[in-house]
Amino acid sequence: ADGEQVQYHYGLKDLVTILFYIFIAIILHAVVQEYALDKINRRLHLSKVKHSKFNESGQLVAFHFTSVIWCLYVVVTEGHISNPRSLWENYPHVYLPFQVKFFYLCQLAYWLHALPELYFQKVRKEEIPRQLRCIALYLVHIAGAYLLNLTRLGLILLLLQYLAEFFFHMARLVYFTDENNEKLFNVWAVVFVVTRLFTLTLYILVIGFGLPRVENQALDPERGNFFSFLFNNILFRMSVLLLVCLFQASVMWRFIHFQLRRWREYWNEQSSRKRAATTGAKQQAKPLKRDSGYHENGVVKAENGTSPRTKKLKSP
Repeated sequence: ADGEQVQYHYGLKDLVTILFYIFIAIILHAVVQEYALDKINRRLHLSKVKHSKFNESGQLVAFHFTSVIWCLYVVVTEGHISNPRSLWENYPHVYLPFQVKFFYLCQLAYWLHALPELYFQKVRKEEIPRQLRCIALYLVHIAGAYLLNLTRLGLILLLLQYLAEFFFHMARLVYFTDENNEKLFNVWAVVFVVTRLFTLTLYILVIGFGLPRVENQALDPERGNFFSFLFNNILFRMSVLLLVCLFQASVMWRFIHFQLRRWREYWNEQSSRKRAATTGAKQQAKPLKRDSGYHENGVVKAENGTSPRTKKLKSP
């Protein structure tokens, strides 16, 4: 009533809220599966392997699209894009607006709900380690940004990551419907490279120049200050930046290796098709070997009109 904005802090009651939204995420997961993905699967008649990947990408497309729109709205309304200095100014960012806190709780709830979904969706054993690794990485990074008061930086990083993941899973869905259509994979490749560059630039800007200039450089866990005194040390700051650069370089190396392998398979397939087409054209152009004589009423006649067969002599 007084025009004051209410802000929030994290606590143990967040666990109850996260548990509630885990059940909400399970219900929404089932709705998307039953009313959208299952109907499409019946028309496509995919194999078991493609069926599992199609369901995975379909669920993630819905989640990433919603998260990108939601995260972009939060980032714009909070002014983090128009004022990049807000990412490190007044650190630690202990108190959060409602929309920022709610966004983080829903993100944690979604990735925690993905654990029981591995059982409900009957994911193949070969796919479980990969999906567990992906879920664990998301949970560690989101919970780390939430608990260590790096929520503003985490919002931008999640926006970039979800944008690239949305195009990747969208490209997979299009590929499953039409295996000859790989245009969206090229779009995803461009978006992936651009988001990696923005991510690396953001790390350098915040860690290398932003946090070392924070006024309160003393370690104060009670007030949520965990990092600024460490980043004041140039050796620690350079070590962190080096680790970040090495990690991004490894991600880019795997991406480049994947693209080279995909292009190699594409060109091998194209060359095999050209060879098959050339072989078929040569076989059609090769003249057929004709028997001597001509055909008349289905019987081969010699050139003088007599049948080439030897006449069977009748017994006297």
